[in-house]
Amino acid sequence: MAITYYVALPFIRTEDGTTPGEAQECQSESAAIRRAEGMSRDPANAGAVAFKRAGDPNVGEFSDAVVLKKFGDVPEDLSEL
Repeated sequence: MAITYYVALPFIRTEDGTTPGEAQECQSESAAIRRAEGMSRDPANAGAVAFKRAGDPNVGEFSDAVVLKKFGDVPEDLSEL
């Protein structure tokens, strides 16, 4: 059974640029976008991204992440989401 996960992921400033922070699962696409926007306003974060990913957790197969919206300074290459 395929399930869609909605996630907000902050990016934290480091000496080498940015690194992903702690991801937060959200209930919907709009909730993930709102949460990512809020994360991007936190001075500790360089930016944030909202994305969704579908798959079957019982089998461990997931599609590639689909970026819903980016806020602030986030890496161009998000292929590892």
